[in-house]
Amino acid sequence: MSIKSAIRLLLELNKVKITFAVTLTTIAGYVLAKNAFDAGLVLPVLGIFILACGSAALNHYQDRDKDVLMKRTMNRPIPSGKVSPNWVLFIAISEIVLGTYIIYLGSNFLAAQLGLLALIWYNGIYTPLKRKTAFAVVPGSVIGAIPPMVGWVAGGGELSDPRLFILAFFFFIWQVPHFWLLMLKYGKEYEAAGYPSITSMISKQQIKNATFMWTAATAVTALMIPVSGLMSTVFFKITIVLASVWLIVVFARLLSSKKEDFNPFYYFMQINYFVLIMIIALSIDPLFG
Repeated sequence: MSIKSAIRLLLELNKVKITFAVTLTTIAGYVLAKNAFDAGLVLPVLGIFILACGSAALNHYQDRDKDVLMKRTMNRPIPSGKVSPNWVLFIAISEIVLGTYIIYLGSNFLAAQLGLLALIWYNGIYTPLKRKTAFAVVPGSVIGAIPPMVGWVAGGGELSDPRLFILAFFFFIWQVPHFWLLMLKYGKEYEAAGYPSITSMISKQQIKNATFMWTAATAVTALMIPVSGLMSTVFFKITIVLASVWLIVVFARLLSSKKEDFNPFYYFMQINYFVLIMIIALSIDPLFG
């Protein structure tokens, strides 16, 4: 295998787009606690990135029997035969150990514990649970709340600070509608692979209605952030208010029962854009406050 192919394989195993997003939420937590970008940010963020990469690689190993059954995943490294399961497991363990150590080295033991909690929750709780229930995403979304907590603790913030729980709750709740939209697009594939899927339990319109409700809850939670004391700049407070209103207006179309063409990926990207706006606002606001 050429170096270029090996790098491409590693990027795929590590689900770099997802792990990069995890890194951004860690940065936001750090900057909000520290009120600054400084050199102390480097090691915790690098550590959480490598740890998240290890978690993603471990997930490839855990889901290899199901991935081969779904069109969207059958070309992943293990089911396609690009790499053996044992090599993936070796890569995953190596990254998990290295990432945890770097978090500890760059911050403290509590931050390292939180990083491991995210790993345990994703690979030890959510991944097996999604084979048992179509509603695994709700407890599974706790995973999204932990990386900003790692950043917060690494930045010197207290774990008991109520502002942190508002921040963590936002990053928890947005993942539910994010996942429902994936189910609207790939639900039948999940059913064919033997996963319990909400698409087999309720109608498409009911899923759309539930997705809107969770999205509205995401917007309301976002509105809690400017009044929680986490932000001080009027510009970014207004930005969050406008973005939240925009999100609700866009997703309100899901309530329509008209038979027009429906593209779940469009809404999937809109909520991703919204969260990106939130992360940018949260990361930059402390520098102007």
